[in-house]
Amino acid sequence: MSNRDNGVPMNARTTSGQSTHGLSADEAALTVRLTEVYASVQGESTHVGRPCVFIRLTGCNLRCTWCDSTYTFTGGEHRSLADILDEIATWGINLVELTGGEPLAQKNAIPLLKALVHQGYEVLLETSGSRPIDEVPEAVRVILDLKCPDSGEEAANLWENLEQLQPHHEIKFVIASRRDYEWARSVIYQHGLAQRVTAVLLSPAWDILEPATLVSWMVDDRLPARLQLQMHKVIWSPDAQGV
Repeated sequence: MSNRDNGVPMNARTTSGQSTHGLSADEAALTVRLTEVYASVQGESTHVGRPCVFIRLTGCNLRCTWCDSTYTFTGGEHRSLADILDEIATWGINLVELTGGEPLAQKNAIPLLKALVHQGYEVLLETSGSRPIDEVPEAVRVILDLKCPDSGEEAANLWENLEQLQPHHEIKFVIASRRDYEWARSVIYQHGLAQRVTAVLLSPAWDILEPATLVSWMVDDRLPARLQLQMHKVIWSPDAQGV
């Protein structure tokens, strides 16, 4: 949902047209391939329900069986970092999430994250965990989505990323079956994830696993994790984009 002013704020650019986002001229001209930018409420993570601006980049190196954002695999448009920063400034929302697709598949995602942090935004990064996170700015709140067996992409998990986890990060597992649940449970305990991050999130794959079933498993095991439902799919159609 978009309710922004299409104009650029006076403090977004100097009279000479130079970016004032803390970027050099070369950095401001860097581009990413972008599917959409929109303002909504956060539908997942511990920030659920908060107004948020989403920057959704195009392209993904994975093909998860239950993927709900296949429209990001192709298309998009190349936009400069300065142009994106100008646009998100018009909403006046401090929480910003970089997502995809797989945002870290684009090399200029890192400069974009750095620019967002420099501007004082509270920045979330939703990433599959198949790309290294060692260059992600420390202030960014990483939401690392480890791929369970039924995703078809378990082999893509970059386990070295777990060594980069910070206390303000979050771990997510999309659970499609009992097999996925037992795999996630093993990973949580083996790597002590509940003690290392803000939250461990278990999300039932939409229309595949009943949330109540996942709840029963978690309660039976007293699992140190949090159930996550995709709130945006409850509010709007599960197929809706830009929400």
